[in-house]
Amino acid sequence: MATLLTLKRRIKTTKNVSKTTKAMQMIAASKLKRAQDSAVQALPYTEKLTELSKNISRILEAGEISSYTLKPKANSKLVIVISPDKGLSGGLVTNLIKEVLNEDSKMKIYYIAVGKKAENYLTSLGKDVIATFPFGTAIPAFDLVFPILKMVDDYFLFGKVSVVEIITTKFLNVFTQIPQRQILLPVRLAEEKSSSSDILFEPSADELLPDLLRHYLEVSMYQGLLESYASEQAARMIAMKNATDNANEIIDVLTLSYNKSRQEKITNELLDIGGGIFYEQ
Repeated sequence: MATLLTLKRRIKTTKNVSKTTKAMQMIAASKLKRAQDSAVQALPYTEKLTELSKNISRILEAGEISSYTLKPKANSKLVIVISPDKGLSGGLVTNLIKEVLNEDSKMKIYYIAVGKKAENYLTSLGKDVIATFPFGTAIPAFDLVFPILKMVDDYFLFGKVSVVEIITTKFLNVFTQIPQRQILLPVRLAEEKSSSSDILFEPSADELLPDLLRHYLEVSMYQGLLESYASEQAARMIAMKNATDNANEIIDVLTLSYNKSRQEKITNELLDIGGGIFYEQ
């Protein structure tokens, strides 16, 4: 009897887990659609702006260059790590931290943690975290980039670091998200010099470049936030689907065991009754 009660409790508990993970899967799926649309729709603009910024910087290489294209001499760099605030997203955070640790530079490294998971991991690893920002549970607002870039300005423009990198998770599709390390500063110039006659500037290129590069930084940072959020929802949806499927398999096994035990109990009771009748005769 005790075994039957134990199995019944385990079945009930596992069913509750299955309901919870199924609900989390559906929530992540509903968030993923909007997140995916935001990340995918913003990508062409980000790529074109990046190309334009590098081309204009290359055109002006011989003349006045923005501070964002000059590399300070400091033997240190700033790394911005973008992660979720919450877990239950499969191996997404683990893979992200592996990329953080995949560091062969001998430079001193400062970190900015965007998201609770990045903050917790970097702190536990004893990294020099100079600032932390919450990531949130909704599609990131564009305003989030401004305080982050304020820290970037303080360290890069004042020569405290010579390189600024972003480590985030690149959203490829619902089933594939990979860690990505991108150099944000200094802005890399285009590989080939464009002809200035191909581009018309209004106002002049010298006047346009500082604002353009600033906008490039803002958009690049925001694209990283969007990619990370879409990756989080996709990874969580898949993780919760797998958890739900596993729970349902366990329920099937437990139900089979319960039915077998119940059948054995009934059979034994019938044998006892039959034996008693035979004994009385």
